[in-house]
Amino acid sequence: MGRSVSYPTGSVVAFRLLDDDDVDWVYECLLDEVIDTAKAAFPSFERFDGWRGREDRILLRNAFADCGISTWCGLAAIWLAERDDPRYWEADFYNPRTARARHWLGQVSDRFIELFGELRLVGWFSNGEAIFERSRSTCNTGC
Repeated sequence: MGRSVSYPTGSVVAFRLLDDDDVDWVYECLLDEVIDTAKAAFPSFERFDGWRGREDRILLRNAFADCGISTWCGLAAIWLAERDDPRYWEADFYNPRTARARHWLGQVSDRFIELFGELRLVGWFSNGEAIFERSRSTCNTGC
């Protein structure tokens, strides 16, 4: 079975290609761009250094969501997902956050995709490989 870039289940995801010339430098620049742009667009985010599993890196966190990045073979998934850590669920037990988190994610998802999306996931081949197309906002005239 083929493999594609990882991202948390149920997350809002924007996809980008990483330049092949110097992937490490491009990745570091993308990290800075995601952090700066997301913090400017969504001021409730604070820097956070963590992981969801082994492949999904958390860059920012607020009371409801994690913002992070995952990469695979030159493809980056910039994602926004409801928090899934013990402190979040403990706080949810005493003061429910899940409904508010899902509402907030619904409110910001279009803006998030507009800020970070260069590619749109079209579908999957039967072997598990993903198919993408350029998003309309990044197409040159004639798309």
